[in-house]
Amino acid sequence: MFDLIMACLLGVLCGTLTGLIPGIHVNTAGAFIFASSPFLLNSLSPEFLCILLFSMSIAHALLEFIPSTFLGVPEEGTVLSILPGHALLLEGRGKELIRLVSLGGFGAVIVTIILSPLFIIFIPPIYTFIKPYIWILLILVVSSMMIRMNKHWTSFFWSTFLFLISGILGWVMLNSPVSSNVSLLCIFTGLFGTSNLLYSLNERSTLPSQNKYYNLRINSTILRGIFAGGIAGTIMGFLPGLGPAQGSLIAQELSGGGDVSNNKESFLVAMSGVNTADALFSMIAIYMIGNPRSGIAVYISKILLDFNLDYLMLFIFVSITAVSISLFLCLKLGDIVSEYIQKLNYKKLCWTTILFMSFLVVIFSLIEQANILFILLVYITSIAIGILPNVVDVNKSNLMGVLIIPAVVVYFNM
Repeated sequence: MFDLIMACLLGVLCGTLTGLIPGIHVNTAGAFIFASSPFLLNSLSPEFLCILLFSMSIAHALLEFIPSTFLGVPEEGTVLSILPGHALLLEGRGKELIRLVSLGGFGAVIVTIILSPLFIIFIPPIYTFIKPYIWILLILVVSSMMIRMNKHWTSFFWSTFLFLISGILGWVMLNSPVSSNVSLLCIFTGLFGTSNLLYSLNERSTLPSQNKYYNLRINSTILRGIFAGGIAGTIMGFLPGLGPAQGSLIAQELSGGGDVSNNKESFLVAMSGVNTADALFSMIAIYMIGNPRSGIAVYISKILLDFNLDYLMLFIFVSITAVSISLFLCLKLGDIVSEYIQKLNYKKLCWTTILFMSFLVVIFSLIEQANILFILLVYITSIAIGILPNVVDVNKSNLMGVLIIPAVVVYFNM
């Protein structure tokens, strides 16, 4: 038992590092550990290795919100949180922001555990039936959001245009010879990271002093966000084709829908919950339908070939332990960043972050031996498209067409 606790602690430590370092995806670290598993299993048990991987995914899902909100470096699971998170940061509510995402991640795991008996009973019978209709679900969610967020024909036109053009960009990149890791890093950094920072510099924004005190009240709106994140993460967990991007849109609808500027707190709670709930439900999905939904779940399913109920109960216990420790680390590290970042020159910080993100795009492209001129062209195009929502004053979540349209096309043709 002691060795399994050590595996959990080590996994949380690894997940904290991958979450705080921009550009490092948990699946990349997981792939390295899995590739080393033939050697590691000579001295470690399969359970030790799997608990390490699972704890790492839980911690990463929670800690990755710190660089995405304070530095504007996005990943697939955090891109939609940047705009409302940055809004709270500019209001001096950095500490409150950290508590919102921490609460959302922790609460969604608890919600998933409480509802897991119902999932085990009802999901397997409907899984086969609903799988061919994923594309319809995505269209309904997007259509609902378009209608609720746009009350004028002008904004509706721009929202539709941005959704389609970002979708075309996503389709081109995901069907190009460039690896998906480099493609997603390039377009997400351009659409949601660099574009935000450049527009902020153009507006001569300054980062205000962050309030040392925070006013966080757990009310019905926050609770709704917690349940929205847990349910959306669950939907992601058993339907192929739904990633963090699509799950975030579902969470947005469940947490109140409409413009996120009107319910930033609930939306941030739900967004954080999506990622952590998905990490846990991926384990439940292996047990229920044999579907290793996430990259980490794939590695675990290949190490533990007989994933039975005992293993499921073990991972549920590990999820509670890992998310509790990650909650503490997120609060402490988030507060440190919140207090330190206000002492920095905001303009220099923005330019440093822009250069760092651009460097990541170039260096990962070279590592993957991608056509650097093509990558730079896509990167510049992504930045230009990413600035448009700010210029025409529409919600930036419309740019999630970059992943939704390719998913709709793929599952429509199944």
